[in-house]
Amino acid sequence: MRRRLATFLHRHAGVRLSLLLSAPMAWLGLAYLGALAALLVTAFWSTDTFTGNLVRTFTWANFEDLVTGEVYRTIALRSLGVAAAVTLIDLVVAFPMAFAMAKLASPRAQRWLVIAVLTPLWASYLVKAYAWRVLLSTGGILGWGYGLGATVLTLSYLWLPYMILPIYAGLERLPNSLLDAAGDLGARGWRTFRTVVWPLTFPAVAAGSIFTFSLSLGDYITVKIVGGRSQLIGNVVYDNIGAANNLPFAAAVATVPVVIMLVYLAAVRRTGALENL
Repeated sequence: MRRRLATFLHRHAGVRLSLLLSAPMAWLGLAYLGALAALLVTAFWSTDTFTGNLVRTFTWANFEDLVTGEVYRTIALRSLGVAAAVTLIDLVVAFPMAFAMAKLASPRAQRWLVIAVLTPLWASYLVKAYAWRVLLSTGGILGWGYGLGATVLTLSYLWLPYMILPIYAGLERLPNSLLDAAGDLGARGWRTFRTVVWPLTFPAVAAGSIFTFSLSLGDYITVKIVGGRSQLIGNVVYDNIGAANNLPFAAAVATVPVVIMLVYLAAVRRTGALENL
């Protein structure tokens, strides 16, 4: 019986793969998709202003407040701007670093550089955020003060490895012969980058941008530490769960970054970048 089962699984690779993935996919469905479903359902409930208890009655009130409240539109646009700025800064910094790692460094140096890029990820998020708070405080080394600029700078530092590593992987797969051929045909640095390097590494850039954009869009800790009085989407969710005790409205606000990321992923998919990863 066991031999027949082993023979059957050996001949049917699809069945074997389905069995291997069944447990992780079941966990994904329960933990991730289940949580999103609960979030969406809760967003249509309300809170009793007198008792603070949940009122499990369908209502559009939370989303009406989101759409009609100018302050929430401003916070959403500000969060989008911060996520876009962090992604752009990380791209500008990460691309030359990744290029030097993949095309200029020796194989041994590449290994050490990858370790150097990964090393900050071993440190606690809070330790790094508070280190930037010290640097940016009045009397600190930088002394820029707190605010939206400090938030963008700190987030750019925190998520930079997530942009470097995908671009490095994409550049490492880029054949050196293509660069040599472009040079032999008379293409200078900028034209080689524009016509050869960028198109072939764009999927890797798209992958890195998904990390930096999504992580910045949903962050609330950094803005609490170095953001001063600035408010982002994550802070609104956090404050309504805690101080305001309005879980349904927090759930409604939390759907905003989910929708934004779905639109962002759809836009990236239309470019064909996801299929070429």
